[in-house]
Amino acid sequence: MQRHLLTIATLLLPAAAVAQPLSISVENLADTDGFFLTPVWFGLHDGSFDLFDPGSAATLGLEELAEDGLLDNLQAEFAAPGRVQGVVANADGFGGAPIIDPGETATTLLPTMNPAAYQYFSFASMVIPSNDAFIGNGNPLAYQVFNAGGDFIGPITIDVFGSNIWDAGTEVNDTLGAAFSTIGGMSSDENGVVALHLGLADFEGTGTPAGSVALGAAPSSADLVARITITQIPEPTGLGLLSLAGLGLAGAGRRG
Repeated sequence: MQRHLLTIATLLLPAAAVAQPLSISVENLADTDGFFLTPVWFGLHDGSFDLFDPGSAATLGLEELAEDGLLDNLQAEFAAPGRVQGVVANADGFGGAPIIDPGETATTLLPTMNPAAYQYFSFASMVIPSNDAFIGNGNPLAYQVFNAGGDFIGPITIDVFGSNIWDAGTEVNDTLGAAFSTIGGMSSDENGVVALHLGLADFEGTGTPAGSVALGAAPSSADLVARITITQIPEPTGLGLLSLAGLGLAGAGRRG
């Protein structure tokens, strides 16, 4: 009997004591013939992870994400105790690739364990086709998800406009050798710094490996191009848990 009472007491702990999972959704708000997004990397941290600084050279991890949509080195740069990371990908992307197509939404669920230790949210994704364009937040404190007590302070909506598209400064923006583009050619190292992108008009009307048109029109600075939404999945209420616990006890009595 003591064991059952302990079970009920555990189930009836206040909601703040039990971390709830997060739902992270990414919408590609580009027009039907607009750009694509590679799988979106995200990380939750204590505010100490700096994805990039405008005017400074990109890290290897950011370079590989911005040029080819690759995540291995970025994930390695982020990995540290007290941090959580993941990827939001679209299972139905073009050609079977996990790309988030124009007009589509991808969602992932993230279990949380110690939210007080990772209060802040960072993200990054390559804009395709491009040589090295990406979206992401350079300010590690820009998006706070949990407070110091571990309570979720959302829901949180992050709107990304054309003016928020960045240039990694690692590859010359001449369309040549761009990943996910049929233009072909060889890319050239730029050896520059991260800066706001000057525009993707050079890719208008070009093709993708999936046979689609890449950009009917490049996004303007005022265009809303993507939206990230972070919500918390509700847990059963204390009353509901008490009912479930009661059913469990009744079943145990019958089995005895």
